[in-house]
Order: sequence, then C-alpha cells, then structure tokens
Amino acid sequence: MIQQEFYQKVKKRLTAGTLLEREPMSKHTTFRIGGPADIFVQPADVDELWNVIHLAREEKVPFFIVGNGSNLLVSDEGFRGMILHTGGLRNISVEGEVIYAQAGALLSSVARQALEHGLTGMEFAAGIPGTLGGAVCMNAGAYGGEMKDILMDVEVLTRDGERLVLSVEELKLSYRHSVIFEKDYAVVAAHIRLSRGYKTQIRNRMNELAEARKAKQPLEYPSAGSTFKRPEGYFAGKLIQDTGLKGYTVGGAQVSEKHSGFVINRGNATAEEVRFLIRQVQKKVKQQFDVEMEPEVRMLGFTDTEVKK
Repeated sequence: MIQQEFYQKVKKRLTAGTLLEREPMSKHTTFRIGGPADIFVQPADVDELWNVIHLAREEKVPFFIVGNGSNLLVSDEGFRGMILHTGGLRNISVEGEVIYAQAGALLSSVARQALEHGLTGMEFAAGIPGTLGGAVCMNAGAYGGEMKDILMDVEVLTRDGERLVLSVEELKLSYRHSVIFEKDYAVVAAHIRLSRGYKTQIRNRMNELAEARKAKQPLEYPSAGSTFKRPEGYFAGKLIQDTGLKGYTVGGAQVSEKHSGFVINRGNATAEEVRFLIRQVQKKVKQQFDVEMEPEVRMLGFTDTEVKK
C-alpha cells in the first residue's frame, strides 16, 4: 500500500488534475474487471503527467499508464502503485491533411474528426475502442489497416524527462509492437497524415466496418477485444474453435460463442477466472496444434506482472 506521504506529494504536483485513492479499476477497463489502484491520477496536461512520473520514479513507486483500458486485465486485488490515466490529454486539431491528437484522445474521436474534414485513411480505426496512445504503443490495426500506415511522428517522454519526437522508422512498428515498451517511453501525442477523400465514401466505409464488427464480434459483452495475437500462419479464433473451445466457460468468463478469438465477461467474471481461461486455451491449443498462443491483452497487478519503477 502506498504511504499517505506519497499521496500528499502527488497532490502538490497537481493543479487541475484528478487524484483518487483506492479507485476500482473495473471502472476503467473495457473488461469491467479489476480491483482498486492505490492511487489513481488523471493529469490535466503534459506538464502534470511528467511531474507525477518524475515523482514516482524518484520515490520508486510502481506506476502504469492507462488510456481507455481496452487491452487490459487488472487483477482482482488491484494495483499496488499509481495508475496514470490519460483522459485529461484529449486535444485534437486538424491542419490540412494532418491531424494532431494527444495520447488520451479516443481513436473513434480522431476518426470522426477525419471524417468531418473529408480525410481518408483512418476508417479502419473508427471502431477500435482504444486511445491514440495505446494504439501507437500496440500498432493497433483492423480490417487491413494499421497505425504505422498513417503515423507521421510521435511525441514521447523519456525516463529522464526529455521530450522526443520519434519518426515512424524510429518507432520500429510491427505486429502489435513498438519501441515504446522497450524504451519505457510515455506517449504524449502524435501527428497523423491522411489523404483527401469524399465524406460520403468515408462515412460509408466506416458504417460498413461498424456493421461487420457488430455481426462478427461480441460487442454486447465486456471484453478486451481480441484476446490473442495472431499466430504466424494461423487465425487465433479458428485455432480456438477447432480445439473445441467455443463457448468454453470458467465462472463468468467465456470464450465467445460469436467469435472464439474473444474472451468475454458474461457477468461478474473475476480476473482470475479470465486468466485461468486464457491459460487453458493456450494449453489446449498447444497440445492439439503445437501452436503458441500469445495474449494480446496486457495483465496488471498479478504477481508475475512487470511494471515501471
């Protein structure tokens, strides 16, 4: 448990940001699962973000940066440390064919701005339930598009407090990976370059993809999206289905009957139930097909989870 002394120090570093104690993380993940974080901070701007990160590193307090919590499973015990929520960093502006967006801006909001300005290239991201920061870190993608296709550059904070602007090449973007995790950077904002298009065509494509998601994905249940990364040469959902695990249930957690690549919270699922189910899927797919299933979902607050200090 974080000492009250540290809480007071954080409070002094904030002027407009939000500071909460014992905040349930179930309120801040799309899984709707997770125990309390010792301290929950939502900085109001980049300076507050850096001030709080710097303090945490000085005091050797574990911290974790969260956007929309759409790719995250937090343990039932919660997180013994500080959660930094980027919800206060949501500015979006458009100049010509370039969009500037801060880390906490929802991808859906950025895509909406693209539509309003007649810019095409971001239609694939309109239905991804994450923030720009998370999308950059994971090189998020869907329906043939990825963030690496549209990013110009990304502004980050280093461990030493330096603000860097990284090119797409420097980000080393690949399938659900970037240099952000390796270097322990914090994403601040990014520039996205799109192309001129026709609003009607852009809107139609977004609607088409939204209908495809609705038809194929279990959007009616809380989840973290696709649970596993796509194994090379395979589709995760088909492997799981062919293993006979469609509908496999552990407590309130279930392999979706609609799309086997999704683990869903059917109601009051615990993090342990979800994690046990994930491990069972990994074990059974490995036994039957000799394929390693790597989770796309990040796990936080478990005893074997690494966090920043």
